[in-house]
Amino acid sequence: MNKRIFKTARKLHKWLGYFLVIQIFAWLLGGLFMSAMPLEKVHGKHLANRQLENPFSQADYTASLDKIIANTPQPQQINYSHFLNTPVITVTTASKTYSFNGTTGDPLSPPSKAQIITNAHAHLLINANVISTKKLATSFREAGFKENIWQVNFNDMLSTSLYFNADNGEFITVRSNIWRVFDFFWMLHIMDYDEREDFNNPLLISFAASSVFFSFTGFILLLQNIRLRTRKRKLS
Repeated sequence: MNKRIFKTARKLHKWLGYFLVIQIFAWLLGGLFMSAMPLEKVHGKHLANRQLENPFSQADYTASLDKIIANTPQPQQINYSHFLNTPVITVTTASKTYSFNGTTGDPLSPPSKAQIITNAHAHLLINANVISTKKLATSFREAGFKENIWQVNFNDMLSTSLYFNADNGEFITVRSNIWRVFDFFWMLHIMDYDEREDFNNPLLISFAASSVFFSFTGFILLLQNIRLRTRKRKLS
């Protein structure tokens, strides 16, 4: 093999290494964390129940469905649930979700801060106290940028946060520092520093292609090393 090829490969390998070292380290470190951490813990299943057992039977929902449907434009789905001690009928349309008192059929009143805290403790699986409760007009990434929600923060070592719909108290999600660290490494892994969802962004593709070329130049240098060792053995 031409010596010029080895010389060029050595230069490319060196400069590509300088260029890629931080990102390759982030890929390896992030991959180690994400593969070692069970998804159940990332999703906080050990921290909170996403759905509570409904204490009401069908007979407890005495509201007139005809009345409820008449107050919702083009209903697509009807669900029976509850919020604290109130049966709830939820009607989903193409653009919005409407919640009604399952007993009276009246539109469900938005829950108070105290009711949200009570509901948060009902969902919580760990021993922790509320340190803050905030009503957010627009949430941030960890709650999916949803609008009009409650955030309930607890004082456990994982800084657990529970999120609820401000209109009907419905549980949205649970987040903790485990999820936040996982999300940070996921951002580094796919190199989408904005929405953290685009796995096909040009930056990632460029770095991945450069890493493949880095590995290829390393393979060429390995061949050179094998070639030199073989030559030394023949001379000896």
